[in-house]
Amino acid sequence: MQATQARRRSPARRFRRWLAWLLIPAVLGIAGLALWNSDWLKAPRAMWELSRMPPPTSLPVPVEGVAARRIADTFGAPRGRDRTHAGIDIFAKRGTPVVSATAGVVVAVRDTGLGGRQVWVVGPARERYYYAHLEDWRANMVEGEVVQEGTVLGYVGDSGNAAGTPPHLHWGIYGANGAYDPLPLLRAPRTTNGRALPGR
Repeated sequence: MQATQARRRSPARRFRRWLAWLLIPAVLGIAGLALWNSDWLKAPRAMWELSRMPPPTSLPVPVEGVAARRIADTFGAPRGRDRTHAGIDIFAKRGTPVVSATAGVVVAVRDTGLGGRQVWVVGPARERYYYAHLEDWRANMVEGEVVQEGTVLGYVGDSGNAAGTPPHLHWGIYGANGAYDPLPLLRAPRTTNGRALPGR
């Protein structure tokens, strides 16, 4: 009985138990950190970073070589009998690269509806950026891809209901309250409020 109590109270046994209580959380913490920083969780990690960013106060034109002063403000203009223009049209030569205006995560790459070939990107403050009427997408682009400002998404075209019109990008931004006019952001002086996302 006394020998059993001595073993139970031995300093070596208490030290091993104390060490185990320290090591187990440390090992779990290191494993969790490694998983969080893995390529497998790149998109969720980027989404978390984006949710912490403020909405941008200025943006670059998402079509290479086009100046903001050349873009007409057609946001809200009538389109057909029952809808209005929920973005702006940026005209350029067919095949001109279309680039992401922000850091973000590609959440949809599809060919459907009025927009034809289109890409949706979730950007800062989890606002959604819509790039439509593309001629084609960049090769190997996939949903879940983390992009930076300036990453090529596709090329100017006339797909969807723009078929037969001069090639252009229909570009829209959707915030918490729906679509809003993106042109003032293109015309605003450029700032450095955007950040590159980690893991690229």
